[in-house]
Amino acid sequence: MARSASLRMTLLVAGGIILLSLGAMALQYRVTAASLQTRQAELLAADLESFAAIYEQRRIPALREAVEFRARSTPPGTALYLLQDRNGTTLAGNAAAWPDGVETTGDGFASEPQQSYMLPGPAGPVTYRGVARTLPGGFPFLAARAETPALATLTDLRRLIWQVGIGLVVLSLLAGWLVSRFTLGRIARLNSLADRVAEGDLAARLPGPRSGDEFGALEAHVHAMLDRIETLDRARQRLADMIAHELRTPLNRIRQRLSSLTGQDEALERIDADMASTIRIFDSLLDISSAEAARGQRPGLVPVDLSALTAEVVELYEPLAEDGDMTLTGDITQGCQILGERNLVAQVLSNLIDNAIKYCHPGDAIRVSLHLDGDRIRMVIADTGPGVPEDLRANAFELFTRAERDADKAGHGLGLALVRAIATRHGARIDLPATEKGFRIEIAWPMLHDT
Repeated sequence: MARSASLRMTLLVAGGIILLSLGAMALQYRVTAASLQTRQAELLAADLESFAAIYEQRRIPALREAVEFRARSTPPGTALYLLQDRNGTTLAGNAAAWPDGVETTGDGFASEPQQSYMLPGPAGPVTYRGVARTLPGGFPFLAARAETPALATLTDLRRLIWQVGIGLVVLSLLAGWLVSRFTLGRIARLNSLADRVAEGDLAARLPGPRSGDEFGALEAHVHAMLDRIETLDRARQRLADMIAHELRTPLNRIRQRLSSLTGQDEALERIDADMASTIRIFDSLLDISSAEAARGQRPGLVPVDLSALTAEVVELYEPLAEDGDMTLTGDITQGCQILGERNLVAQVLSNLIDNAIKYCHPGDAIRVSLHLDGDRIRMVIADTGPGVPEDLRANAFELFTRAERDADKAGHGLGLALVRAIATRHGARIDLPATEKGFRIEIAWPMLHDT
């Protein structure tokens, strides 16, 4: 899931939306904070303008009445008003005494300069911001607006932004997981189909109705492509079978007629050998075509003791290797079971060991090993012979691939092609790794698990 492209894309888009949302909320927070600050300043300025107008009319007596009225009508903890005489006696206001640390700055009712201070309130400390002045005659005057309600509002707004942000992250992760799971489910259908086709089952199709979205269209295109490939493959196989059958029959007839001729026995023997070689080519082509046609299909496959079969083939070829002054050894893990056709698997081993004996020189060693490798059984045939020329390695499994140096050896370059076709028929993976010396081929057979 962590490597899912759909999950990464969903989280990337969700992350962008979250960042935009948080950015918008942060901008809204700043606008709200500025608006609250401006509102506080406007309220304080309105108070000061009102007090100034009243003071101009009747001086201290009128101001005293106005301050007293404003103090009584203002909810506790929202504003602070105080007027004292020159001796520090409170004349009006909602403060018991002049706040500690607050000094008068300037004269009159100007809204600047301002200062902030904290005073105890009914529900805890309250922060105020306002002006402290000394009016003509030495009357201390204080007017301030509480900042705590606005700060509480901003605190609640910040808390809300964090909650919304966390909620968006959680929803984004959930949405990413759901979208990824849905997308991976649809992709898994296509991957399962691709795996079956890769194993050779060209008739594989996705079950059930297809949706009308992009995945449904993709499935329809894949099915159409497979239909076309399957049609072309069947046509190719029919053509190959037809050619092989139609040509093998007249060649056999020619051989029979040659056997009835007399005279020039040496020439007749060469012609007969060429005919036999050509017929063997057609037989090999038919075997390859038959194995390729049955690839990925389970009917006809039965449990095979690969360990016992490998040991039998190695034992069969040991005398032939000894005749060529070579050593053939086996390193076989017992109990390796596969699902396959015994004769075809035996043909794979025979072809590979026979090729090794054919191309190796006296003194060379041939080794056949069979071991468990995870859920596969790894078969390795390696020798110390001349190996495969580097320029032919990429095409070693193609039909009629032979090195020029081996022109004096019997064969037509069909052995490895047949080995690959049989391995593919059984769902095995075949590899031709590079070696410092000699030839090495590895075949990973699917293990037959106990049921």
